[in-house]
Amino acid sequence: MPNSYRVSARSAAAPDAVYRLLLSAGTWPLWSPIDAAEVENGTDPGRLARVGDTRIFRTGRAVSRERVVELVTDRRFGYEIVGGRTFRSYRGLVELASDGRGGTTVTWSATFQPAVRFTGPFWEWFLTRFMRRMAAGLAAHAVASTAPREPDAGSDPMMGI
Repeated sequence: MPNSYRVSARSAAAPDAVYRLLLSAGTWPLWSPIDAAEVENGTDPGRLARVGDTRIFRTGRAVSRERVVELVTDRRFGYEIVGGRTFRSYRGLVELASDGRGGTTVTWSATFQPAVRFTGPFWEWFLTRFMRRMAAGLAAHAVASTAPREPDAGSDPMMGI
């Protein structure tokens, strides 16, 4: 029987802004507990993900290889862990829904089977806590990345005229 978790966060940013961050592996260390991200085969981590891309995330000594398996523009981002010894199967899904106020409800969930029997409850507890941080960081960074930027203090806005 598979284990699972489900967490949610709200962002004042629109779904398209949140979705763009999910697609760009290079942004993940900016808004999550992940230390480093790259796309397998040397693809630019700033490039927007495509179905079939394998992305490598490092957090401390832990390394996760994740393949993008589903993309629905501004609504859904699906992935699965490939290789590794921690899980026999792991399928994650990030769903984005307009909250009716110009923002987005981010729901991050997964079903998985641990490789080691009887560790499911631990992984549910651990992943719920970790993914709560992921969802909250994504929601907050989407707002920050879409906020209007102030001109530099020393710049003169009339210089280009």
